[in-house]
Amino acid sequence: MKREKIRKLLLFMMFLLLPITMWYYSPALILMGMSEHILTGSFCVFVGMFVFSMFFGRVFCAYLCPMGCMQDCLSQINDKPAKGGFRNYIKYVIWTIWIITIAAMYVIGTGKVKVDFFYMTTNGVSIAEVKDFFIYYLVIVLFFLLAIIFGKRAGCHYICWMAPFMVLGSKLGKKLHLPQLHVEADKSKCISCKKCEKNCPMGLEVEKLVQTKGTTCCSECINCGACIDNCPKHVLSYSFKRKS
Repeated sequence: MKREKIRKLLLFMMFLLLPITMWYYSPALILMGMSEHILTGSFCVFVGMFVFSMFFGRVFCAYLCPMGCMQDCLSQINDKPAKGGFRNYIKYVIWTIWIITIAAMYVIGTGKVKVDFFYMTTNGVSIAEVKDFFIYYLVIVLFFLLAIIFGKRAGCHYICWMAPFMVLGSKLGKKLHLPQLHVEADKSKCISCKKCEKNCPMGLEVEKLVQTKGTTCCSECINCGACIDNCPKHVLSYSFKRKS
């Protein structure tokens, strides 16, 4: 359980830092930068996120995502798993349109390509003007409402523009046969108590994954380890090796 406390502390710290770091997760700044052929801080963060996910999957979502902190807290109000289906594909539609727009902005953009990590920030701080707070609270309210209405980490499931980078990075890492962090299971020990599912912040059907795949690996798993820490029979454990 110590790991879970550390995870929640890190998420809380990242949430407090959001007024400083918000633009480094911004899809809009990448578009603005591309129109000037500037690789912004958010561009660098997303590239780093993609590479990191080739080895560690969606660990960023579990330990470093500011919106993850708020959504985990809101699960105390609505602890139902967010329903999947077509809603889980909304984020990929958003991501695809965004990537196409980035390419278009680069084509019509002007100037030499350069890196400006602190593009559109004041001394590296994102929320520095009154107008910036409108965007800040708009994002907060959006993720707040999704979690309250639809359940556990609905924002991560439905609209997160960062998740597809990590999902695709993880799939590429698997294709390249890279060692990857994932949760393995000894399903012979499972007693179907479903404590893993109850404590999964993403609301996944962990027991079903264990019984059918012998692992929790799926595109929505964030490798947080909550299922490992709450399993009374030690069915689950982290593994870092190549997956077949």
